[in-house]
Amino acid sequence: MNAAQTAAFQANGGFPPSAVSVVVVGAVFAVLLVWGVWAMRTAYVGWAEQRISQRQFAGVVIRFIAMYLVLTFFLLS
Repeated sequence: MNAAQTAAFQANGGFPPSAVSVVVVGAVFAVLLVWGVWAMRTAYVGWAEQRISQRQFAGVVIRFIAMYLVLTFFLLS
């Protein structure tokens, strides 16, 4: 955005465009964390009731951690 567009955005919205970026990234991480807690809780219940193996449970946890780290790298760099 050029200077005129940035000024118009801030005049209409009352906040700078960079604030929108912070809100969007925060929302992405909030949704990711809620989904991750749900996935790990579901996997734990399955493991506790012996419907999935410990290896499958560990796979869910490792995949979530990997996804979180990759998104952190891409969105915060």
